[in-house]
Amino acid sequence: MRQNPARRTALLDAAIDVLAGEGSRGLTLRAIDKQAGVPTGTASNYFANRDDLLAQVMRRTRERLTPDPEALAETMKQAPSHELVAELMRQLLTRMRNDRAGNLAMLELRLEATRRADLNAELSGFLTEENREIVDYHVNAGLPGDRTGVALLYFAMSGLLVDDLTAPALLEPYPIDDLIEQMVNRLLR
Repeated sequence: MRQNPARRTALLDAAIDVLAGEGSRGLTLRAIDKQAGVPTGTASNYFANRDDLLAQVMRRTRERLTPDPEALAETMKQAPSHELVAELMRQLLTRMRNDRAGNLAMLELRLEATRRADLNAELSGFLTEENREIVDYHVNAGLPGDRTGVALLYFAMSGLLVDDLTAPALLEPYPIDDLIEQMVNRLLR
């Protein structure tokens, strides 16, 4: 397997674009090569098989969707409050909207994981760990709410993000900022 990290990242970003645009069935090594603008056969030098490709795409989507540590540190200078949590949720929504392809790819990976046991195991483990880290971060930062409330907020925001991404008209009657504030205030007592 090739070890050029920049090329691997470019191929993974191309794979995310293909997955977001064409779905799982359109995700082929040839399609990745075409999207990345590299010679045919390049992607096959970087991914051992489809399971390896999907696992690496999953990890790359999470890298792309993770908040910038400096921006997060700046936001976290505020005193712990419901308002701060609402701001963090608004920033999350903005990040998700700014990387629509990454989010659509992640939804495709979730669907693909229902049909691929190995991917399901890896994705479930990955998301479980991510959820634990988010809850731990929230509680350790002294933000309002207990572990269950934070978990409920995570699941509620996940649903809101999916609707915002796939059926935004559903949310049109509700100002998003108000929804976020209500979720935070009701779930984090």
